[in-house]
Amino acid sequence: MSAITTPFGFSSTAAEVAAGVDLTGRRAVVTGASSGLGAETARVLAVTGAEVTLAVRDRAAGERTAKDIAGTTGNQDVRVAHLDLTDPASVTEFTAAWRGPLHVLVNNAGVMASPERYTEQGWEWQFATNHLGHFALATGLHHALAADGAARIVVVSSSGHQRSPVVWDDVNFAFRPYDPWLAYGQSKTANVLFAVEATRRWAGDNITANALMPGAIHTNLQRHTGDRGSGSVPAELIKTVEQGAATSVLLATSPLLDGVGGRYFVDCNETEVVARRSGTLHGVARYAVDPGNGRRLWDLSQDLLARAAG
Repeated sequence: MSAITTPFGFSSTAAEVAAGVDLTGRRAVVTGASSGLGAETARVLAVTGAEVTLAVRDRAAGERTAKDIAGTTGNQDVRVAHLDLTDPASVTEFTAAWRGPLHVLVNNAGVMASPERYTEQGWEWQFATNHLGHFALATGLHHALAADGAARIVVVSSSGHQRSPVVWDDVNFAFRPYDPWLAYGQSKTANVLFAVEATRRWAGDNITANALMPGAIHTNLQRHTGDRGSGSVPAELIKTVEQGAATSVLLATSPLLDGVGGRYFVDCNETEVVARRSGTLHGVARYAVDPGNGRRLWDLSQDLLARAAG
């Protein structure tokens, strides 16, 4: 299986990778789209003519962003819906209200290195936000994605996944000291594994899912890290928001990705599988693309959600 390469790279912008793409009549959902990468991803999808729904926790902020997107793109089919990924009832409300097919789902929302916190179900906050809420969203929208006939799921992960595999016996830090970066890494590994297993499991519905590292970008994601990031990324590797959204938009729109799923991309290209931490923003850990781990994560996620539902 050869790696996917494209004409785009580190400096490419979301607008550049979507140039010439026409998604008129198609529908997209972008989580965490009220600011940062999510807002730029939604804006460029709107430029392609897609109907775009901003799935956001802060509806007022989402409405402001939607108004701006409609005004700058001329696309009036920009909508806002409330979604709290840490609240299963909110996710169910969103999925139950959806009508018709869905062409693109961008699982963009996330938290990074947050202080120790748990949902009322006892789920660690980063695992709940970054993975479990998005898992519930995607599975709840499966019927809509399948109805499209060629739907894509885009999963925003991170090179931070190399910090930790999924610790199967203790995903919620019940028996080990909480570490914000290990928790973040575990949740980002889960993002990649979801893409691997969703592609395998839903192949009959022609649904593909790919994960990506957007790069190092100054956004609200770094609000818990104290220095607008981990402090370890050289200035020349920092991207603009427009560049940071490029890989998400590529995976959502490019004909080069037709029928391609279960892979991990950096700088608009598939990256290599590594057996140890790469020390760079490139590379995907072997454990993060292991099919057996993908199946195990799916079962674990279903079990956690089922138990929460009573």
